[in-house]
Amino acid sequence: MRLRWVSTVLLSAAAAYYIYLPLPSAVSEPWKLMLLDALFRGFMHAGELAHTLGVGHRVQVMNKVVSWVEVIEARSCASVHVTDTTLGGVPTRVFQPVGGKKLKRGVVYFHGGGWALLSGRMRSYDILCRKMAEELDAVIMSVDYRLAPDAVFPEQYYDAMAASRAFLSEPVRQRYGMDPERMCVSGDSAGGNLAAAVAQELGSDDSMTVKFKAQALIYPVLQALDFHTPSYQQNQDVPILYRLQMARFWLQYLGADPSLEPVFLANNHSSLDQPAFTAEMRSKLDWTALLPAERKKHFQPVVKATGSPVTQVAPMMPALTDVRAAPLLAEQGVLGRTPRAYVMTCEFDVLRDDGLMYAGRLREAGVAVTSDHYEDGFHGCMVFSSLPMWSRVGQRSMENYIRWLDQNL
Repeated sequence: MRLRWVSTVLLSAAAAYYIYLPLPSAVSEPWKLMLLDALFRGFMHAGELAHTLGVGHRVQVMNKVVSWVEVIEARSCASVHVTDTTLGGVPTRVFQPVGGKKLKRGVVYFHGGGWALLSGRMRSYDILCRKMAEELDAVIMSVDYRLAPDAVFPEQYYDAMAASRAFLSEPVRQRYGMDPERMCVSGDSAGGNLAAAVAQELGSDDSMTVKFKAQALIYPVLQALDFHTPSYQQNQDVPILYRLQMARFWLQYLGADPSLEPVFLANNHSSLDQPAFTAEMRSKLDWTALLPAERKKHFQPVVKATGSPVTQVAPMMPALTDVRAAPLLAEQGVLGRTPRAYVMTCEFDVLRDDGLMYAGRLREAGVAVTSDHYEDGFHGCMVFSSLPMWSRVGQRSMENYIRWLDQNL
């Protein structure tokens, strides 16, 4: 009995040590965030172990583990009909409300996960899309684009574009009864990146007879040139998205050498001696001018006069400065042709400033923008809705997101 008691205490102490993290006092329900982060770290450690043992690539193994836990079958209910199909050749889960108006609103949605993880068929996204379909009387199409490391930029972008063009096409609109005047592109994190890139491309395409009325971007990732924005500096160790992890996601997405990780983290890849990064380009992500004082706080820019040799960085330079990968770098004329926008950001998220700068640049281009910021929010808070650790800020953010769609679509 005594041995069992001692073992229980030791195991409990070990679990508490693994779960506990010092977090900002203002973050919403910190213990729930700790539990969520511990779950993700567990998945990552399983992937690392499998990679070390030669079972498979760490990301692929992690995705398999997540799929076992989270991916669910398409299940219809009394209010929403759910089917798995393809959209422009890309696997897609469709959520159709039962009854309601003859012509529905339509939303094409791209999931997050650093272009490498997760799926639109996960329980969390399934719950989100069902709720959207039911409350908005809208057809929601959740797209499963290809993932890294099997696919790298621009393949995820091509999938997003193919699905979006098909979504707006007359045959798909007629099949699902969608109103051509009420179509939206949306996504979170890496999916927000794809949604922004799609909105830019199709907004400037004069051959399109039907275009998106709205773009809704949830804590989007929009640039890879500055890993020392105030939000990257402030939140580099805040779960669930760490600065180190975001650099790794970018390297995977760009198909770059993983050894460049310290180069990214030091901003050596965007030093002043890199000829590909012009002064005009730098101005598009100059947070000293684009962010308000309350976000800049005491942080200082990290700009290196000299960095890594051009020969080391040059192979990935075209992708780093390609607006299809980094929508924040788009010209004002391109931004001005995108639809009205909703941009959600969270205070305790390394990507906060990407979203805030993009919202500011859209406004400067004449786009109507709703900037929805959560002072107690953290990366991923809106989507993880099927877990016991779903936070109050997650509930608020989802309700406000759907309310905005209802009022603007």
